[in-house]
Amino acid sequence: QVQLVESGGGLVQPGGSLRLSCAASGFTFSDYAMSWYRQAPEKERELVARISSGGSTDYVDSVKGRFTISRDNAKNTVYLQMNSLKPEDTAVYYCSKRAGGAMSRRVDFWGQGTQVIVSS
Repeated sequence: QVQLVESGGGLVQPGGSLRLSCAASGFTFSDYAMSWYRQAPEKERELVARISSGGSTDYVDSVKGRFTISRDNAKNTVYLQMNSLKPEDTAVYYCSKRAGGAMSRRVDFWGQGTQVIVSS
């Protein structure tokens, strides 16, 4: 069955960096677009970044130039490199699988989430 297991979250000071990883199994990883969402307390879940099966990427404006999504098809893993972190980046970050290779496909599976806290 499909599994997405996130790791790499934690507490970091403003201006710091974290790299989130999402290990995927149960499907042909290279055939599917993947994405990262986040949900802050009392806020709706929002799309942060997505990557197509071919490697095209897309970001929400608030993270452009600071976050980078990438994938390693040999390791069945998608990453989110987060630099210059701000307190407003504090949220639970969710890895998600999309229903096809294009970024525009709907999400059809979610990981369990990993907490990121940006605070001094």
